[in-house]
Amino acid sequence: MRETAIGIDIGGTFTKFGLSDVDGNVLMEGSIPTYTHLEIKPFLDALSTAINDGLNQVHESFEILGIGIGAPNGNYYKGTIEHAPNLNWKGIVPFIDMFKAYYDLPMVLTNDANAAAIGEKVFGGAKDLNDFIVVTLGTGLGSGLVTRGKLIYGHDGLAGELGHTNVYPDGRECNCGKRGCLETYASASGIKRTVFKLLATNNDETPLRSYTYESLTAKKITEMALAGDPIALEAYEYTSDILGLKLADAAAVTSPEAIFLFGGLAKAGDILVKPTMKSFNEYLYPGYKGKINIRLSELMDRNAAVLGASALVWSEIVQNGAIQVPQQARAI
Repeated sequence: MRETAIGIDIGGTFTKFGLSDVDGNVLMEGSIPTYTHLEIKPFLDALSTAINDGLNQVHESFEILGIGIGAPNGNYYKGTIEHAPNLNWKGIVPFIDMFKAYYDLPMVLTNDANAAAIGEKVFGGAKDLNDFIVVTLGTGLGSGLVTRGKLIYGHDGLAGELGHTNVYPDGRECNCGKRGCLETYASASGIKRTVFKLLATNNDETPLRSYTYESLTAKKITEMALAGDPIALEAYEYTSDILGLKLADAAAVTSPEAIFLFGGLAKAGDILVKPTMKSFNEYLYPGYKGKINIRLSELMDRNAAVLGASALVWSEIVQNGAIQVPQQARAI
């Protein structure tokens, strides 16, 4: 019987889930919308139903050893989601305590970008690295910081919120209540705001003028940039400059070997990576120059956060001595 783990990635727009084994083989995956659920209980009902439906479609014998969950503002120590700006459920949500009503399995919860970092370490480009950063560019901006092979959690389990470091003190209003946070500029929602600012301040011909704010998506902006649209390209240049600046700040704190970019905006490839690297090197402390690469996640075509959440389960199991797994799947 194959030993497996369920991985769950809770995003501001969609929640993805999957069943995988220790080698990263995904036996089942799916998703449900997150943003349509204004309360946590209906969300958990819908999530468990979707997971169960998916499990029923797996045509082989398997044993589920645990559930790993990546969530915005996820507290590893408490199993809670705390004051997540991009989720409808405000305050402190005792997620694991509530989810135990649906599954009698060991559960581990962490920040969604931490889960992506674990996935990159176990299954992606960071297999041979001990010091690296993973930045997720989704609805918001998340980050997982790894140093000496260990995730940085901080004293309260909430460390690594690069998305809420400040770019401009009087800048764009953020869902967290502050102004000028990085994620208001370098994220799917941030690049939309940039596009509409550019549309208002120049006369370039572009199909982007036919979109309303509600109908335009970051995916469409990326497609337009790859097709050479001037406004979309300028939006990526602006985004990359700010992202490079703040990644240079992060590098000064942790001195990583590499920084991996993951998420919707990263699908623009070199349109994002090259100008971000240029900006990064311009702002970088001279002692680090030439030592740090910015590159795309090697899990871009796979579900990195789901695999990362699953890898967290393997990590916990190894620590408890319940099962032996390959070396690459051991804890960070």
